[in-house]
Amino acid sequence: MNNLGLPLLAITTFILLTVTIFAAMDFSFSWVFYLTVLGQIFLVITVYRVLKDHYTTKKTFADGYEDVPYRDEYKL
Repeated sequence: MNNLGLPLLAITTFILLTVTIFAAMDFSFSWVFYLTVLGQIFLVITVYRVLKDHYTTKKTFADGYEDVPYRDEYKL
């Protein structure tokens, strides 16, 4: 299974949190600017990869959630 979406999301989150920390610590504008641009590029790539993922499933909303016990009164 080759799912690159989650690692890209983790990298994007790390970059954008680093931008926030650098801006709060009054780092040089060039560092903050280039990390912001890099984070935005990673964000666009991440969204594209997640939306273009060829994930399929046979489950429907009627199947319910896997992490919540399914009660009979909520069946459709």
